[in-house]
Amino acid sequence: MPDLFEPADPRRGNRPLTDATGTPPETNGQFSVAVAPPPAPTAEPAAPALLFEQVSKWYGPVIGVNQVTLELRSGITGLVGANGAGKTTLLRLAAGHLRPDLGRVSVAGVTAWRAEAKWQIGYCPETDTFYEEMSGRCFIEAMARLSGYPRGEARRRAAETLEVVGMAGRAEQRLRGYSKGMRQRIKLAQALIHDPRLLILDEPLNGIDPVGRQESLELFADLAGLGKCLLVSSHELEELEKLTDHVAIMAHGRLAAVGTLTQIRDLLNDHPLSIRIRCDDSRRVARALLDLPDVVGVDVHPEDNLVVRACNPQGFFHDFGTLVLEENVDVSHLETLDDSTHAILGYLLGKSQ
Repeated sequence: MPDLFEPADPRRGNRPLTDATGTPPETNGQFSVAVAPPPAPTAEPAAPALLFEQVSKWYGPVIGVNQVTLELRSGITGLVGANGAGKTTLLRLAAGHLRPDLGRVSVAGVTAWRAEAKWQIGYCPETDTFYEEMSGRCFIEAMARLSGYPRGEARRRAAETLEVVGMAGRAEQRLRGYSKGMRQRIKLAQALIHDPRLLILDEPLNGIDPVGRQESLELFADLAGLGKCLLVSSHELEELEKLTDHVAIMAHGRLAAVGTLTQIRDLLNDHPLSIRIRCDDSRRVARALLDLPDVVGVDVHPEDNLVVRACNPQGFFHDFGTLVLEENVDVSHLETLDDSTHAILGYLLGKSQ
């Protein structure tokens, strides 16, 4: 976004504003990035969409984030952590709202604080800050005008983004009368108005009904399919797992883990994984399981159900497969019970204290 503190020039009239490089936003009738044409969908840009390099941020004696290194390209990354873990500070640093005390944050190779980087960022905050007397359409058009688009282009982009977020039919209502879910969609629309490469979404699923939540998840997936990078902070962990299996888990200002849920889970070999197994002759199988090196416990339940606690999941499943073949065990059901964001987050937060 252009620098809003740039001195006003009364001779400009309705001419489009320019960014820091002197390039006006695109107005060729396509919904495109404002500074320059986007790269071909199949070509991954050389610079990552978001890069944290040994970043720390203090609030007086309190540390918000501590030595964070993170690299994100296209796709969706979920950001999870307990309250006070540093998620909001990390998002504000990524959006260029805060400057790091140590390290560097860059967006598409440009320092996040600079105006050029703002053209690549779409930010959807958790809190609502609206001009409540405006209609949804007027608000989005105003955001487009503040981004430097002339009036006609601002109207066109506002109409497109309202359609994308499912608010075109309710865009004439005043913001003060919107439900929480409708307000979330309007915030998403203003973040998309300039078609940024990086979308930073802070709790975007809060207050949205189940149907609207599913529509939002599908929209996020579509945006990722277009090559955009989405960083999504959410407490809706079950919904987040439906959206992506790539997560960054924060604890006490640090990144406790980054990767897919499976990758993170495999790293926790000292934390027993619980597996439910339904098989014939469960007591005989339980005795055999206790002889496996990675099994730390077996509970026998009614209806031939076993709950096995095992470290080193890869090693356990290899040995269990061998056991099934050698002992001719008839397994009718096998399920991991805690291989989820909830379980991983709980363990990592407990481990880091």
